[in-house]
Amino acid sequence: MSYSDVYTSGGRRLRYEVSGARDGVPVFLLHGTPGSRVGPRPRAGVLYRLGIRLISYDRPGYGGSDRHRGRSVADCAGDIAAIADDLGLDKFTVVGRSGGGPHALAAAALLPERVTRAAVLVSLAPHDAEIDWFGGMMPSNVQEFGTPAQDESRLVESLRLQADRTRRSPVSLLDSLRQEIAGPDRQVVRDLMMQQLLVETYAEAMRGGPYGWIDDVLANRRDWGFRLKSITQPVRVWHGAEDNCVPPAHARWLAERIPNAELTVQSGTAHFGAMEILPEILSWLAQPAAVLV
Repeated sequence: MSYSDVYTSGGRRLRYEVSGARDGVPVFLLHGTPGSRVGPRPRAGVLYRLGIRLISYDRPGYGGSDRHRGRSVADCAGDIAAIADDLGLDKFTVVGRSGGGPHALAAAALLPERVTRAAVLVSLAPHDAEIDWFGGMMPSNVQEFGTPAQDESRLVESLRLQADRTRRSPVSLLDSLRQEIAGPDRQVVRDLMMQQLLVETYAEAMRGGPYGWIDDVLANRRDWGFRLKSITQPVRVWHGAEDNCVPPAHARWLAERIPNAELTVQSGTAHFGAMEILPEILSWLAQPAAVLV
């Protein structure tokens, strides 16, 4: 699939792709951590049937997008606006998966005149959320997000080594995840097509180096730069009940603090269930505002 590049006012390159119905409802799909614009998405025929024009982009430091050193979660709103301007879009919707969830919420909070609705799938809560943040979380994610602030340089070096290993052998990250993820997720990644999609997105994510992954983790560990209570659009919050990458307590906390949020915690599924539920979420995002509940 072909891609396009746009440059921010500060001269940074952002790389994005558009798929689906040319005149469909524009939806920004914000990838996970680590991830890239080529990550798993519904096939073109599904997008046409749903009436969706799907826009995915590499967050700074991933794939073909230049690094934005020291970026916050909130900074993504300006990047999304730059891509929307390049496409001539006045209004659009957003959906974020996993590490993309906080970024989707940032877009809703900071672009209230442009984002008409939003969805977050298996999203993290802020690092200071009043929950057992690490309860039920798999060890590798506890290491990423639990390293004390004073040891941040050690965390950066660990992520750099993981990213370099992934760049050299993208399947190694998938193999590592298989050792930790919950049963429903292991079932999802048994599918050969899903394995191929995940390996492709990891390969593209690390093509330019480790900094997308590093900066994503650091941004999610710090203050996000906006307030959840300022989000006034309808929001769907979805989570797999057996998720041990990001435990469901994170989704419940978010839904309690977003004014117009609708929460679903689905039994029998986990983190990668977000890929399977995406067509249903896109269908909801494509509905006219008047019928949203």
